[in-house]
Amino acid sequence: MSILKEFREFAVKGNVVDMAVGVIIGGAFGKIVSSLVSDVIMPPIGWIIGGVDFKDLAIEIAPAKEGTEAVMLKYGAFIQNVFDFLIIAIAVFAMVKIINSLKKAPVPEPEKTPEPTVEEKLLTEIRDLLKK
Repeated sequence: MSILKEFREFAVKGNVVDMAVGVIIGGAFGKIVSSLVSDVIMPPIGWIIGGVDFKDLAIEIAPAKEGTEAVMLKYGAFIQNVFDFLIIAIAVFAMVKIINSLKKAPVPEPEKTPEPTVEEKLLTEIRDLLKK
């Protein structure tokens, strides 16, 4: 089997296409959540705690020298990314719960009684003949 044919079979499988759509939607969803956190949630929180912009929260580790920038530990950006993660995790959890609740539980098929073997049929006939 040629590599091209094998790749084509792999690429057109339903699961691969579904996964690609999920990755694209996930990327767009990540941008929306990042904007929600940085533009909607964090400004009021910063205002409540004294007009702080979380993006600017940092600790200077080494001061700037000629030709180099200061080395900064930007913990404000980290806090913002933690909020991003938490919101995405909660949204994905809720989405999975909703999808799972919409799925119907599979109805178990009634068990079929297995057909008796040749020996069982013969023994049944013998029993019936002995009863007569």
